[in-house]
Amino acid sequence: MYDVFALQGLITLGATLVLFVLKAWAFVDSLSHRAEAFVAADKLTKPAWTIILGVSLAAHMLLWGSGPINLLSLIGTVAAIVYLVDVRPALRSLTRR
Repeated sequence: MYDVFALQGLITLGATLVLFVLKAWAFVDSLSHRAEAFVAADKLTKPAWTIILGVSLAAHMLLWGSGPINLLSLIGTVAAIVYLVDVRPALRSLTRR
């Protein structure tokens, strides 16, 4: 019986760590691009993405114990995925040499 709960705890911890790394990667990447690139790519501004991803990362750290499945974590995960799948490739295509 306890083995099932231990496995569930490990899976939850793994998902929490993966989502934390995903959000941190998106946040750091948003800081590494120039503000003009966001405008040129016709995306939200750099401050907007930085605030969205920063709040997402902070909420994830504050709510670490409640697991990866809570409303703020899910919203932040969606924001990070949208940034990494849509915004980041557009920014990289503009700054590629």
